[in-house]
Amino acid sequence: MDLGFTTQRVMSGDVAISVNTVGQGEPLLLIHGYPETHLTWYAVIPELAKQYTVVCPDLRGYGASDKPAGEPDHANYSKRAMAQDMIAVMDALGFDRFRVVAHDRGARVAHRLCLDHPQRVSKVALVDIVPTTTLYDEVTREVATAYFHWFFLIQPAPLPEKLIGGDPKAYLHMGLGMRTGGLASLDEDVLRSFEESFCDADAIHASCEDYRAAASIDLEHDRADSDKKIECPLLVIWGTEGPMGRCFDVPGTWESKATSLSRLGIASNHYVQQEAPGAFLDALAAFL
Repeated sequence: MDLGFTTQRVMSGDVAISVNTVGQGEPLLLIHGYPETHLTWYAVIPELAKQYTVVCPDLRGYGASDKPAGEPDHANYSKRAMAQDMIAVMDALGFDRFRVVAHDRGARVAHRLCLDHPQRVSKVALVDIVPTTTLYDEVTREVATAYFHWFFLIQPAPLPEKLIGGDPKAYLHMGLGMRTGGLASLDEDVLRSFEESFCDADAIHASCEDYRAAASIDLEHDRADSDKKIECPLLVIWGTEGPMGRCFDVPGTWESKATSLSRLGIASNHYVQQEAPGAFLDALAAFL
């Protein structure tokens, strides 16, 4: 799929981050989630690029970015490390202050970005997440069933890596299909790209490390900063037909985390930007 991107690699320490840019105007950083890449935004990028310089990186461990082996404490896949990657990307592009729209794992990176670098983010939209501490602290049977992968992927290496590696495409299709209107709702070229990116041993390991960090060092960081709030305006978007919307009062979980909170539920499953791009763009236009 040709979205008109210019692609380059930016060094963040010793990790190379693949970043794609398109459009003109003020910078808008889009951060994807698991198990996808920057192409999760394919349905909304053409419209956003009419007004913004759209910056779409692949998180470390995903897509065309480097996939280092996990460290014993998983710190190199912490959301703090990933947020620093985003700072390196925006510094390299010459953007000092910017808006952020982020989904799933990317939204957790964006949350940390707002806490660690509040002077850099002017507005942030977090899509279909509750805070990491909330999800782990409020586990119910319904949550554990819907988010079983949160507990599977954190098992010590190489257990989940080996099990997923037995048939990675089937695992990917299952995960995407459970949280969308079905695989048929995805552009075929985008799905093939997700398959190519995910069905790789290094990528599988890296995505497990992302979740292992969430269950360990990320919780330490978040609890140490429990009194910090997102200082810029925050828009929380969630899919009303997905597991996040069914299991949690999504906007309620963010009320104590932000100084300025807007909220909008959209009739979709987890991948709101793919399943309901029109409503999603309308929400962003009103907020950004």
